[in-house]
Amino acid sequence: MEVINVIGRRKTAVARIYMKPGNGEIIINKRDYKTYFPTGTLQYIATQAFEITDNMGKYDVKVNLDGGGIKGQAEALRLAISRALVQIDEEYRPMLKKDGLMRRDPRMVERKKPGQPKARKRFQFSKR
Repeated sequence: MEVINVIGRRKTAVARIYMKPGNGEIIINKRDYKTYFPTGTLQYIATQAFEITDNMGKYDVKVNLDGGGIKGQAEALRLAISRALVQIDEEYRPMLKKDGLMRRDPRMVERKKPGQPKARKRFQFSKR
């Protein structure tokens, strides 16, 4: 099996991964994923697709993460890993789809409008 190259996105975060059979090493921007994602919650999000499909420790993943915040990056990585696992074996699709890992989250930050301090907030109305 050759190296699988897949992309995952969330908000403004982009995760480009290169996955191949190995011993479960996940390298993000030349750092181990446990040092890149310091909290256990983010580490769980990043490896959630492996745990659902019982593939923990079977694939080496090299990741280029860019943009967004740390949570968006973890969720972009989760989507990319899910897509790569489905490329390897189509039987993983139903179990990943059931947990919502095959769908790109479309929610983005709403843009700021002119004449307002933020996207929805208005300046205080003065009648006189």
